[in-house]
Parts: sequence; structure tokens; C-alpha cells
Amino acid sequence: MKSAFAESRPFLLLSLVFGISYFFVMDSNIPGLYLIAWKGAGVGFLAIYALVRLHRLDGKIVGAIMALGAIGDILLEIDLIAGAASFMVGHLLAILFYSRFRRHKLAFSQKIFAILLVPLSVLIAWALPFDRTQAIGVGVYGLSVAVMAAMAWTSRFSRYQVGAGAILFLVSDLLIFARMGPMETSVIPDLLIWPLYYFGQFMIATGIVRTLRHEMAAESADPVHP
Repeated sequence: MKSAFAESRPFLLLSLVFGISYFFVMDSNIPGLYLIAWKGAGVGFLAIYALVRLHRLDGKIVGAIMALGAIGDILLEIDLIAGAASFMVGHLLAILFYSRFRRHKLAFSQKIFAILLVPLSVLIAWALPFDRTQAIGVGVYGLSVAVMAAMAWTSRFSRYQVGAGAILFLVSDLLIFARMGPMETSVIPDLLIWPLYYFGQFMIATGIVRTLRHEMAAESADPVHP
């Protein structure tokens, strides 16, 4: 247990250091390349954490999802479309991943929430930009992140960690779209977008890893049957 904790702690600590500190330096005069690398490091270290803590295919998938997020963080500073594309690929991979871990029983209220989450999120995303030529693209991207959040919410991973983390991710993106419209002069998106996104990713990565490691430990403790 101690060796496992020591093995993972540096990467989570580095993720937190870069992820939290980026919020305070993102508008500073730090040279662009350094700041871009700083931004990508927060979620990038979550990718390494997943790969180190899950020595199986699931770890590689979660690591890839986080890596695509980190690449998206970097590319957004260079080309918005390229960054959005990286995130969309990550969302599609996450959707496929969550589909393998369906929750067998859902309360009626949870089903309704998941069902309504996608169309409402897409409608809000589509309606936000003042430039209506951007509405379709924003709506398509909104669909990918909304489906990802709904799948995370209805998966058998912790709803209060992985599901809630995915919802924070979704809200962060909706605030980005709001900054393209009615909140373009508001400070609220600037204050909330990065914290919601980063801690959403942190909750997703650590929640998935914790659940799967507990399952692996339980499986290894089971007697071997012929």
C-alpha cells in the first residue's frame, strides 16, 4: 500500500501544482511557450498517473483520454479548431470507455437527468454564440461533451466523483460558449472556466483509477476456481 501511494503521489502532486498555479499565472507575462506547457502539464500529469496506477488496458485508455485533454489544452492556445478536435476525440474515447461500465440499475430521477442533460446542453451551447455562423460547430462540440457527461453520470463509477467531475467539465465548456455571447464582458467565465475544467478532470481521473484498483484488489483476493 505504501509503495503504491509513493508511486502515484508525485504525479498527482505535480498535477495539482501545475493545475492550480496555472490559474494564477495564465494572464501573466510569462513567455508563451512556457505558459502553454504549464497549462498542458496539469492534465498531462493525470495521464501519467492513470498509466502508472492501472497496469492494464483500462489504464492506457484513461491515460489516452487525459492526454488528449492535455493536448487540447495546448492546441487551444495555437488553433481553436485543432484544440476542439483533440477534445472531441477524447470525448468519443471516453464515451466508448464508459459504455463498458454501465450502471445496471438507475433511479428514475437519474435516468431523467441523464436523458435531459444532452439535448438541453446542446440547445444551450447552440444558442449562446452571438456569431450564428459558429452555432452549428459549437452545438456539435457541445453534443460530444454532453454525451460524455451523461455516460459518466450513468456509469458504475462514483457519481459524486466521476459523474460530478464530468458535469463540471461540461459547465466549463458552456461558460466558454457563454463568453462568445451574453457573457463576453463578464469576469465570471474567466474566474470559473479553468477551475471547473481542471478539477473536473482531476475528479474523473482519480475516481476511475480508485474504482478500478479496488476491483482489481477484490479480484486478486478471490479464490481461483478451476
